[in-house]
Amino acid sequence: SDEEIREAHRDNYHVFFLWEEGTASLEIDFQKHRFKAPSVMYIQPYQVHKGLVIDNVRFKALLINNENLNPEYLNILEDISPARPLNLSNETFSLLSEAVSLNLKLYQRTNEKLYHFLLKDSCNALVALIASQYLIQSQVSDTLSRFDVISKSFKSLLERNFITLKRPSDYADMLKVSVPYLNECVKNTSGYSVSHHIQQRIVLEAKRLLYHTNKSVKEIATELGYEDYAYFSRLFSKVAGMSALTFRSKNHD
Repeated sequence: SDEEIREAHRDNYHVFFLWEEGTASLEIDFQKHRFKAPSVMYIQPYQVHKGLVIDNVRFKALLINNENLNPEYLNILEDISPARPLNLSNETFSLLSEAVSLNLKLYQRTNEKLYHFLLKDSCNALVALIASQYLIQSQVSDTLSRFDVISKSFKSLLERNFITLKRPSDYADMLKVSVPYLNECVKNTSGYSVSHHIQQRIVLEAKRLLYHTNKSVKEIATELGYEDYAYFSRLFSKVAGMSALTFRSKNHD
């Protein structure tokens, strides 16, 4: 509902909004996004999000967890995150709307012998359609360079290990490359160093916890793998441009 979207929250599943009418402005992981129908917005698990402006809109939403999501689609979604609003042609949006309508009809057929499989497969078909549009519009090449492959692997490893592995050498060792070569690959594809990505990911998680929980900064530091609270505080201030307490106060106004 509109009320639920307006309240800042985060979910442990993938959310796809299909905006049919109107314009909207959402804040996702503290970045503002504005878009208008017809469009799609993908929100990955655990991203803090809320609606800022939602007037005269009509939308449908698909929610699916990792357990029911095709693993290949999950890999694609990880590559395109953080996702931006995706503007669609009327023809493409019409196809997505028909797929959503089919999902809703199948959802109601609870007496089907293969009900769960029907629902799971129809939802995955819709996810595939949406992910395909993201790939088309981001012009992702089917043939990846060596730099692309290494950077993609680093990004995937970082998402799974940022709490326990915080040195560039940790990721270089896992990828069986040197630190200078890993930095070269990541800088070539993103413009930023490996250390930059590690710090950004840690501070993003800290921001999520500051916003979404009542844990103290010291508790958050410990949860993110920092026994040295003072060091974590300095890191947060350097990356975020303000102290953790200032960030919490500013975003809870």
